[in-house]
Amino acid sequence: MEFKIRPVRKSDYSDLIEMFKEFATFQQTPERMVNSVAEMEKEAEFLNGFVVETASGTIAGYATWFFAYFTWIGKSVYMDDLYVKPEYRGNGLGQKLINSVIQKAKQENCKRVHWQVSKWNKSAIGFYKKLGAVVDDVELNCDYLMI
Repeated sequence: MEFKIRPVRKSDYSDLIEMFKEFATFQQTPERMVNSVAEMEKEAEFLNGFVVETASGTIAGYATWFFAYFTWIGKSVYMDDLYVKPEYRGNGLGQKLINSVIQKAKQENCKRVHWQVSKWNKSAIGFYKKLGAVVDDVELNCDYLMI
């Protein structure tokens, strides 16, 4: 099967919202997914990401990211989400998406790409380690929600 990695387009928003819901369910937190196409359209300037698309135009996965400044290291990219639909896993698409984020970070002279993984997601942890990522057990998530 043939796949193409490309930047997110506004025409992808409906498909992405559905995948955001799938990912939230996979993460065992479906109640936290409150985004919508209308919100994405209003906040489009903040959405950076790549999708992996099949030859027939189906979106098989995505990675979202943003620029961040980390005081200990400087300019970085934070990869917020990485998700590949279950039926497309095992085709190297997660690695292609991560490589696209890493390449963008290199182009922008960033010093690192940072992301989080759930402690229970052992397959993802193994995948990230295989890619050369350092996975620590130091920090917990803190969110102050304003919605």
